[in-house]
Amino acid sequence: MKRPKIKIVTCGRFENKTKMHICRDVSRIFQVDVDVFECTIDVSKYYNPARRQYNADMLLELLISRYTPGYIKHLSVFQGDLFIPILTYIFGQAVLEGDYAIASNYRLRNELYGLKRDDQLMRERFSKVVVHELGHTFGLKHCINPVCIMRSSTYVEDLDQKEIEFCPACREKLDAMMKR
Repeated sequence: MKRPKIKIVTCGRFENKTKMHICRDVSRIFQVDVDVFECTIDVSKYYNPARRQYNADMLLELLISRYTPGYIKHLSVFQGDLFIPILTYIFGQAVLEGDYAIASNYRLRNELYGLKRDDQLMRERFSKVVVHELGHTFGLKHCINPVCIMRSSTYVEDLDQKEIEFCPACREKLDAMMKR
């Protein structure tokens, strides 16, 4: 039996280690194959110079307009800072029970907070954001379990406290959604 596939599109220059880390975690956690593609679209028109950020709502719409058959989910990853009009910044966004999600590693870097660079920690944080957003695409909402990957994360410290796993209740819901 052929495993389902998730498509990941990288927008920006990501190190191979980062891409491999994300693909490994997505494949393991969701039991899927992962294909990675480089972004071929100019996303500069989604940049808001006044905020110095990219509009996540518009980027998500762009992703939706570029649907690719054969994938159960589509994820685009960015290096730029993301926002939605009602929030100062976001780590990622997804269409609940939809096929699309986006994530950014911009605010996951220690250097942004005056701390020593830690590429491994940044990759772990990024994987958590990616898995969390993909969880939303499978219909999972925010969880109150403090270590569940589906707990809401407003700050990087929230990401650091979570595991990169679903709590038993969220895992059960995810497994049920994946069987549909």
